Amino acid sequence: MKRLILMRHAKSDWTLGQDDHERPLNKRGQVSAAALGDWLRAKGYCPDQVLCSSAMRTRQTLQELQLTAETRFESSLYLADPAVMLDTLSTAQGGTVLVIAHNPGIAMLAQGMVRETLPHPRFQDFPTGATLVADFECESWDKVEPGKGQAQDFVIPRELTE
Repeated sequence: MKRLILMRHAKSDWTLGQDDHERPLNKRGQVSAAALGDWLRAKGYCPDQVLCSSAMRTRQTLQELQLTAETRFESSLYLADPAVMLDTLSTAQGGTVLVIAHNPGIAMLAQGMVRETLPHPRFQDFPTGATLVADFECESWDKVEPGKGQAQDFVIPRELTE
């Protein structure tokens, strides 16, 4: 079995004229990411490996999660479409892998990976910090297929911080 955690980066800052790749988290994003890290640990969803976009806001989200896992920063995950994300995931090694990336790709990947759409009102738009946990009955990441995942959990930061 493989467990996949898909996370959209936490809320970022929109400073005028700043390069998109270098946008940092804002204060709310920092608090949200820390809460998501606490949630992952409390639920026992700690990853063995993290595949993280090379963007500043995804790297800072990972930092605030305070997880201890092998990490690969992947420039291919920056604003990637679901096919690129799935291709990157196929090279993963861990039993539980966390992918931290961006919309619209991460939302589209999350929606396409599970057998059944989740009833959560925010699953379709996958707001900043949205996190899906899904299990796959396979032995390696290159065998993971869209539509085969069994959703285990879904959360948005607002549910953890308010």
